[in-house]
Amino acid sequence: MRKVLLIQVLLLIQVCGVAQTLGGNTVYNFLRLSNTPQLTALGGINVSNQTADIGLAWHNPALLRPAMHTQANLVFNAFYGDIRNYHLLMGFRHEGWKTNFAAGVNYFNYGSIPETDMVGNRYGDLRPSDYVVQVSASRQYMERWFYGATIKFVHSNYGQYRSTGLALDAGLSYTDTAQLIQASLVIKNMGAQLKAYTGTASGDLPFDLQAGISKRLARAPLQFSLTAHHLHLFDIAYRDTAFNNENGFDQNMGDKKFTFDKLFRHIVLSMQLYITDKVEVSVGYNHLRRRELNVGNTGNGINGFSLGAGALFKRIQIRYARSYYQNNTAYNQFGLSLKLTDYFGAGR
Repeated sequence: MRKVLLIQVLLLIQVCGVAQTLGGNTVYNFLRLSNTPQLTALGGINVSNQTADIGLAWHNPALLRPAMHTQANLVFNAFYGDIRNYHLLMGFRHEGWKTNFAAGVNYFNYGSIPETDMVGNRYGDLRPSDYVVQVSASRQYMERWFYGATIKFVHSNYGQYRSTGLALDAGLSYTDTAQLIQASLVIKNMGAQLKAYTGTASGDLPFDLQAGISKRLARAPLQFSLTAHHLHLFDIAYRDTAFNNENGFDQNMGDKKFTFDKLFRHIVLSMQLYITDKVEVSVGYNHLRRRELNVGNTGNGINGFSLGAGALFKRIQIRYARSYYQNNTAYNQFGLSLKLTDYFGAGR
């Protein structure tokens, strides 16, 4: 039975991997963005770090734990151009079913944009937006394993161009408390559009196959994580030939170390320092982000790096993250996590 299940999972990965495309060629790319400060500080992608922060379970349902019962994660992101992102996720444990649940929403408000015709006559304002509503569930298998799944309803509204879709994530998580090792595997964004944007063909969702491992040191207050993404594809480099030619950039720039660069684009590295049991500092590096957002041969500062801090009090967790996307330019993220039972006294 286990062999049959493994074969079915591998076939599913193969089919989805062949069917999906990269980067801007997919729809609903906002699904890739980090929803919570701790994840942002860890480089934007991390599926193995198991903490008391329910926000990390948004991208890996197998990280949902019984201790997250009634926990709420509220996040505010300030992007460029007055773009605002709001996130809410809440957890619930059903003891009778031995199942952990979570439900939440991630909403992007792109502000107000003037709507004009070809000669500049103004007809009003557009208020484009994206959002995803999702429900997750996880269960424990034996002592060290958790598995989970997430179903998502996705909607985009760009004036007359609107689209809706459904997506599914599936995750598997392993924890060895004796060796202080955590590992996970996640299949993300399997699904399709239910309604395509007006006047456009149906597009693929941003499918991804991710795996990660986290190791905490026994004799030092440090934890290291390595996360690999886009495991279903080898070459994920995107090169805009027309743009490079127009601006005089070398088409083969960065290809001198061809194989190493291709491999490292799949990797996100991160580290957490536990100053006390109530204060932690996180740093991360996303090589794909740095390579894709670097401009020509110019200096790009600490683009691709991120950092953050968390203050973990008894009744509330306060987290902040700062992530660099261009030279000397970054965006900030602020979030709170709290257990509603600590404030309203509701039981299971």
